[in-house]
Amino acid sequence: MRFVVTGGAGFLGSHLCDKLLSEGHEVVCIDNLITGSLDNIMHIRDPKFQFIHYDVTNFLYVDGSVDYVLHFASPASPIDYLELPIQTLKVGALGTHKALGLAKAKNAGFLLASTSEVYGDPLVNPQSESYWGNVNPIGPRGVYDEAKRFAEALTMAYHRSHNINTKIVRIFNTFGPRMRPNDGRVVPAFICQALDGEPLSIFGDGSQTRSFIYVEDEIEGIYRLILSDMHEPVNIGNPKEMSILKFAELIQELAGNSHKIEYGSLPVDDPKVRCPNITLAKKKLNWEPKITIREGLKRTIEYFKKKNHPHKSA
Repeated sequence: MRFVVTGGAGFLGSHLCDKLLSEGHEVVCIDNLITGSLDNIMHIRDPKFQFIHYDVTNFLYVDGSVDYVLHFASPASPIDYLELPIQTLKVGALGTHKALGLAKAKNAGFLLASTSEVYGDPLVNPQSESYWGNVNPIGPRGVYDEAKRFAEALTMAYHRSHNINTKIVRIFNTFGPRMRPNDGRVVPAFICQALDGEPLSIFGDGSQTRSFIYVEDEIEGIYRLILSDMHEPVNIGNPKEMSILKFAELIQELAGNSHKIEYGSLPVDDPKVRCPNITLAKKKLNWEPKITIREGLKRTIEYFKKKNHPHKSA
């Protein structure tokens, strides 16, 4: 099949491109590089791969046949929400509209990369797909949360009105190689601090929870969703919940950092808990994560050592 991947030079998008190519598909990667990087796709030498530098909030057209449009374009970190709020809203709304329009024009399937952030600061834990969320629409995180919620609504509208074969994946905290070191997310922040011999910075008292999944498992779940007959949103995440404090201590252990942890104030609307119910993915996709957090962190720490701290990778 021939896939169009928007945001294909980003962290998740580039890994998805790798997966599709490894399965023998053709890939057209589209990215405006506002948060993505050519470094993430420089290793690809496959003749079935094409890169287009373009902003998908504008009219979107691709020559030739297209079997699937995978919409992964979006800033996706706390720093991005603060620095690129309008761009985040535009790619969630206009970008999703243009990507769906391409799928409609090509009679192609469509997958939306949504997020666990649609659940906001949840009042139920763990979160199943039937939970409607607890989101502050005008807070600093609202630009991302509401953009994805709108994108889900638009995707389902195209499915119901135009009978497009749509999928929606709700992605939980994913980590691994190719994350940006300074994007504000907890994994690269902790790892870089640990490798630099600095105290790890925790916001709040560290009791807030997250559910971390290694990128290889996340991509496998997404690929199975693409091949499924599901149309409603599906959680793809790790149901093993962990406090931020325990997570920081694990990174310190694996990185050989014994510095104390520093505490700061909790950001506005920061979720207190985050954990997926993956019953639907298990039942319909025969999927669940295989790689432990410890093993995934070892691989990710080695990546950051080689990329940003080459003298510490020996």
